[in-house]
Amino acid sequence: MFYIFHGPDELSRTETLARLKAQMGDPAMAELNTTLLDGRSLTLGELQQACDSLPFLSDRRLVIVNNYLTRLGGRGASRSSSGKGGAERTTLTALADYLPTMPDTARLIFVEDETLPKTHPILRLAEKHPAGKVYTFDGPGRGELSGWIIKRVEHKGASIERSAADALATAVGDDLRLLDSELDKLAIYVGDARPITIADVDLLVPYAGEANVFAMVDAIGRRDGRIALRLLHKLLDENAAPLYLLSMIVRQFRILIQVKELSAQGLAISTIAKRAGLHPFVAEKAQRQAMNFSMGQLELVYARLLETDLAIKTGRMGDVLALDTLVAALCGPRD
Repeated sequence: MFYIFHGPDELSRTETLARLKAQMGDPAMAELNTTLLDGRSLTLGELQQACDSLPFLSDRRLVIVNNYLTRLGGRGASRSSSGKGGAERTTLTALADYLPTMPDTARLIFVEDETLPKTHPILRLAEKHPAGKVYTFDGPGRGELSGWIIKRVEHKGASIERSAADALATAVGDDLRLLDSELDKLAIYVGDARPITIADVDLLVPYAGEANVFAMVDAIGRRDGRIALRLLHKLLDENAAPLYLLSMIVRQFRILIQVKELSAQGLAISTIAKRAGLHPFVAEKAQRQAMNFSMGQLELVYARLLETDLAIKTGRMGDVLALDTLVAALCGPRD
């Protein structure tokens, strides 16, 4: 049997792989009969040798190969007709010929960090051959993260309010491994006595305060003054320093300007995130916010932010009043 585990959802990939390894029986014997290979430097001969080796005091041998198929035929693989590209195609053909002939004792798992293209020869082979199985781990799509959080909490024997799931999704983004760690902490904190609430997220998740700032800027971008002011005073009530909040708003509008400039170049969101040094989730949300402004409006807003900073620091205006005035101005009609 050979399996393909591909896609960026590392958490689900790892958990599925662990369940498959558990089917090997006694953990000590399973460890003796498990071989891990690095696909970045692996040769086909080395792969065949690992799969053809007889298991020790067991009826199965598990061979796990990381990122081999991506190297041979993934999105970043060479497409040239000669040289490296030709060698990769030769290896793919030989691999496709070998896989159906593997010994029955072998369980070969290709683990790929990327989602393989549908045209990948080995992926197509695994989808149609009885000895092959394909598992795709793309993770939750846009708008599905809160639902994923709710189900994940239920698996942990706890529950979470939808509003708290939304807040956590905004705070952490789509890093599922980090989300799972935060959910463990929250589930232990509340136990089975009650659902996890927004208050719990604010208390225990270190990114929640910044997420509330992000939500406030999002409200400003929508010109929703009521929500923006409510979030502003919520943060102030939680003892957030006014100058800190102003600095975070300035930072966010700086990000919006940067993301809008990169978006105007027609770049993909993954490239924008990399160039701006942002998490892809943050970059995507910033891109949506930036659509509420023209570049000229963003530059005017940024200048207004700097004027507010100067007014507070020189004592021309009280800090809370300055923030209230700023938010009201930013949420008003735009020229």
